[in-house]
Amino acid sequence: QLQLVDSGGGLVQAGGSLRLSCVASGRTFSTYAMGWFRQAPGKEREFVAVVSWSGDNTNYADSVKGRFTISRDNAKNTVYLQMNALKPEDTAVYYCAANIVLRSDYVSVRSAEYDYWGQGTQVTVSS
Repeated sequence: QLQLVDSGGGLVQAGGSLRLSCVASGRTFSTYAMGWFRQAPGKEREFVAVVSWSGDNTNYADSVKGRFTISRDNAKNTVYLQMNALKPEDTAVYYCAANIVLRSDYVSVRSAEYDYWGQGTQVTVSS
C-alpha cells in the first residue's frame, strides 16, 4: 500500500500562484509515475499533469501548459505542482495519484491507470 497526502491548496486571486505538495509513504516511491488530477463542481475528474518515475518525462493538459510545472523529489517521497498565473477556471479539488509502472519514463493521462489517490486539496481562484 502507498499512502498519499495532498496539501497546499487555498484561496488565491486570479494571476496568483500556489504550490501543491503530495507526500507518499508506505512503499518505494520511485517506482511510481505521479500525476495530478482535478475535479470542479459538477464536472468529471480531469488530468492536469504527470511526471515519470525517473523525473525526466512530463506531460500536461493543454489548459495548464506554460502555467503549471510538475516535479518530484524521490529522496523526500514528494511530488509538487507549481501553479502560476492561476485563473478562476482552475478552481477545483486537486488530487495527486500514483501509477505503478515498469518503465522509468512511462507517463499516463488516464485516471483509470492510477492505483493510489490522495484525499484532495481545494484550490479556489477568485476573479
